[in-house]
Amino acid sequence: MSIKQHVFSHLPGLALTIAVAVVALAIQIIEVDYFGQPWIEGLVLAILLGTAIHTIFGLNPAFNAGIQFASKTLLEIAIVMLGASISLSAIGDAGGMLVLSIAAVVALALGASYIIGRALGLPAKLAMLVACGNSICGNSAIVAAAPVIDAHSDDVAASIAFTAALGIFVVLLLPLSQIYFEMSDRQYGIVAGMTVYAVPQVLAATVSGGILATQIGTLVKLIRVLMLGPVIVLLGFTMGDRTRGRPSLGRMVPWFIVGFLGMMACRSLDLIPHVALKPVNEASTVLTIISMAGLGLTVNIRTVVHAGGRVLVAGILSLLVLAAISAAVLFVLSIH
Repeated sequence: MSIKQHVFSHLPGLALTIAVAVVALAIQIIEVDYFGQPWIEGLVLAILLGTAIHTIFGLNPAFNAGIQFASKTLLEIAIVMLGASISLSAIGDAGGMLVLSIAAVVALALGASYIIGRALGLPAKLAMLVACGNSICGNSAIVAAAPVIDAHSDDVAASIAFTAALGIFVVLLLPLSQIYFEMSDRQYGIVAGMTVYAVPQVLAATVSGGILATQIGTLVKLIRVLMLGPVIVLLGFTMGDRTRGRPSLGRMVPWFIVGFLGMMACRSLDLIPHVALKPVNEASTVLTIISMAGLGLTVNIRTVVHAGGRVLVAGILSLLVLAAISAAVLFVLSIH
């Protein structure tokens, strides 16, 4: 395929995701005009609209390339740009202990999720895929772990379906927990970063909590994603075929995480001109909303139903355990 053909193949899907994002932003503006504030943020609206379109009308394969580009590549660029808004000082005095706590949360959640899956009768490899998706970073962890443990394609599809559905529900319901439990922005950011499946979903879940919640939530989530490397290596030794060799560095540490940490380091060292911060943040926000529309367009609720009840139950129970462990971290570290 030529470069020109490649570009044109992405246009239908990109146009659709941008259209969904524009509608979501228009609704948010209407909310502000009538109610004084957006009851449902544009990020969340973009996800809901995209999911509704895919579930109700289905999608022509011609849209797939552009939607995947929007939901993955544009999002990764937005995440790198988001690093410019975060300084290392954002993690506060609890920084060192918080990193250790995140590693402990991932380890405990991984073991608990696997045990829950096996107790519900899931095959070992499917239970491990669900555990990785729940404990680390959703679809990315599932896709990374699948070839290492030689998982069947049906198991991969089922586990991805559960993360897609539950991820959306977590984004919608988690903000209510901040209100109900009267969490500070810092506390909510940590809980969101430790429980939400994917980096983009953290952005959507924390937007109502303020900039501090978004910054901390994103940072916590990215540290959590970095745990994917050690987990993949461990799975290779315990459940994988060693003749395949060790996983590539790119699979264990995605490029956008390196980019995000690099931008964060530049911000912390005052290497980014102050005048550039606002345009970069605004561009990151726009790309994120378009990506959320693309993310929603990848979700078909009907597919989740077909994936099987036991997988969904395993995911829900694992998520509750993860939330409980995350809440315990706030208590142990006395984070306010």
